[in-house]
Amino acid sequence: MLYGGRFLTEDAPSKEFPASGMAALDAMRLVDEELVLEGDPWRNLATFVTTWMEPEAQRLIAENLYRNFIDHAEYPISAEIEQRCIRMLADLFNAPGETTGARTQGSSEAIMLGALSLKWKWRERREAEKKPTDQPNLIFGGDVHVVWEKFCRYFDVEPRIVPLQEDKYTIGPEDVEAHLDENTIGVAAVLGTTFTGHKDDIVGINDLLVELRDSKGLDIPLHVDAASGGFVWPFVYPHSEWDFRLEQVRSINVSGHKFGGVYPGIGWLVFREKADLAEDLVFYENYLGKTDATFTLNFSTGAAMVLAQYYNLIRLGREGYSYVMDVMRQNAATLAERLQASGRFELIGADKEQLPLVAFQLAGDNDYDEFDLSWQLSAERGWMVPAYTLPPNAQDVTIMRALVKETLSRAQVDTLADDIEEACATLDKKGGAHESERQQVKTGTGY
Repeated sequence: MLYGGRFLTEDAPSKEFPASGMAALDAMRLVDEELVLEGDPWRNLATFVTTWMEPEAQRLIAENLYRNFIDHAEYPISAEIEQRCIRMLADLFNAPGETTGARTQGSSEAIMLGALSLKWKWRERREAEKKPTDQPNLIFGGDVHVVWEKFCRYFDVEPRIVPLQEDKYTIGPEDVEAHLDENTIGVAAVLGTTFTGHKDDIVGINDLLVELRDSKGLDIPLHVDAASGGFVWPFVYPHSEWDFRLEQVRSINVSGHKFGGVYPGIGWLVFREKADLAEDLVFYENYLGKTDATFTLNFSTGAAMVLAQYYNLIRLGREGYSYVMDVMRQNAATLAERLQASGRFELIGADKEQLPLVAFQLAGDNDYDEFDLSWQLSAERGWMVPAYTLPPNAQDVTIMRALVKETLSRAQVDTLADDIEEACATLDKKGGAHESERQQVKTGTGY
């Protein structure tokens, strides 16, 4: 039978609601043919999001797509598995005792919920002291994900953003101190930035907040945005303190769909202890015969990714996650060595604790820049390696970033390094990309 269908010669429905349906095979082929034109996830070194799971996990997801997670009465085991994941993550993050948390669609929702709890708890303290509650502020660096600014705009909180500097792409206590006052609902620190993969000086910020609490009575909590790093640091840098071992760290978010190894979307919010979750944010309602406690911005959502996260936690365990992270770390180190040995590049912070990625920039004077190289690499070999400028006040710094994920083998690392060299050789001959090509370059940091 010849491959085909009516949409080989007809336009796909795109503007009007179809008057009639089509055969299942036609519908499947139509969508499949459209998706063929998208980027190859195996060569997408921009995205942090998981693009491969084991066949057994894929089967588990496919067989449970119908489960509505929020319906605890009908699917109580899904709810229990969520709580198992929260308890396991609390243990991984060294929570001192019984705690609480929530699954979310990703770290963006987890951050919104965690920051809301910071605001509510601050308001409780202010009201107890008979003080005004109309000027809350939140402190974070320019190295955060845009969702932190979204939270401040959506929920009427003043953002006090610490600008970055050239050669300093994270923040520490010396950057935070001047912005703290009695209206500060909390400080947000990043574990594994999307820009260079490094962490803020979380220990230093914690020590500053402890000293402020003890000397002036200002109890300002610290939230750690571990969207990318929460599944990396415990296994690659187990002795590095950033989590609940630090007493002012009151809440942590992590993306299961990044280095947690699950397809999108799944995120997690974990509190140090139950008292750190503002009770007024929890809703209790009778739904389909069972009283449920809900603490999410979304309501109906699939349970499949919660089950997939639990699958990974029990499938890999500490030993398995350590192996996966070490493989990525080794391959990132190999790529860094190849790039540095070429003499064409300077590495960004390769000697520091870092996500399994390589951040780099062109060395010396060239007739082309990082954006040109990003385009050429994509055009020649299909690699998606983003080039971007850093946030203020480092906006004049342009870098590239290659994320080394589980599916990038040593052989592919060598191929990538060779392809980068060839792309540079091409640019040496022809100069930078045309302006029309530059407009197509991926300039974000990925998600």
